[in-house]
Amino acid sequence: MEMQDERQEAAVWFRALRDRIVAAFEALEDRGPGAVPPGRFEIRETRRGEDGGGGLMSVMRGGRVFEKVGVNWSAVHGQLSAAARQAMAARGVPGIEADPRFWASGISLVAHMQNPHAPAVHMNTRMFWTPGAWWFGGGADLNPCLERAEDTAHFHATLRAACAPHGADYYDRFRAWADEYFFVPHRGRARGVGGIFYDDLNTGDWRADFAFTKAVGEAFLPAFLPLAETRMAEPWGEAEKDAQLVHRGLYAEYNLVYDRGTKFGLATGHDPEAVLMSLPPMAKWV
Repeated sequence: MEMQDERQEAAVWFRALRDRIVAAFEALEDRGPGAVPPGRFEIRETRRGEDGGGGLMSVMRGGRVFEKVGVNWSAVHGQLSAAARQAMAARGVPGIEADPRFWASGISLVAHMQNPHAPAVHMNTRMFWTPGAWWFGGGADLNPCLERAEDTAHFHATLRAACAPHGADYYDRFRAWADEYFFVPHRGRARGVGGIFYDDLNTGDWRADFAFTKAVGEAFLPAFLPLAETRMAEPWGEAEKDAQLVHRGLYAEYNLVYDRGTKFGLATGHDPEAVLMSLPPMAKWV
């Protein structure tokens, strides 16, 4: 079950989605407020340790709209470590102890905004392959420090519409999964207002599961861009900025302590700068 064609198709699509989002974010920078020049992404290639593959790390800092945003794409392969094999075997991945090869590709995005009224956001979609199994995962969640009910409603409505053609229960299931996954146990609270999250998606129909994953990726810009554009010029002061920095501390705690993607990336030797690009440029703890 090598799935060479399917793997290539997925990697190409994730790369194309990355390209579209980067272009849309730079176009938003052109429309952003302020006298500073519009932000542009700095792009560099990344390599994965001693095994194979790599990707593109794209980060914009200090823009009109985005204080820091990363849009990363990767396609990596190699052999899983003993600890990773054990973890996957415990999750029920067949044959991983006998043949520890893996391949993974996806896009990962985190945006931290200049204006405290504009919500931070996370999105990723990915495909994972081993000789005995394959699956998709991903989702998107909104992380405002100053919640607006109408923004939350728009974000969730867009994700619900994306899920609907692919499974009658997908939105409800994956929204509940996001609420559980993006919960910060040591704080006793969620890191944001949720979204959807799914993993280990393999219905037996690769084409259908890939179509759903593409729908999630395609829904991101319609879900997020109108919120960023509406909020990017709202007036704010020291109190709002302070609230943003404190909330970013919560975000950093989650990503460093609990996030599965961060743990996997560091454990498998991927470029640490690319893995940790999700961290905010500034944060505060009280």
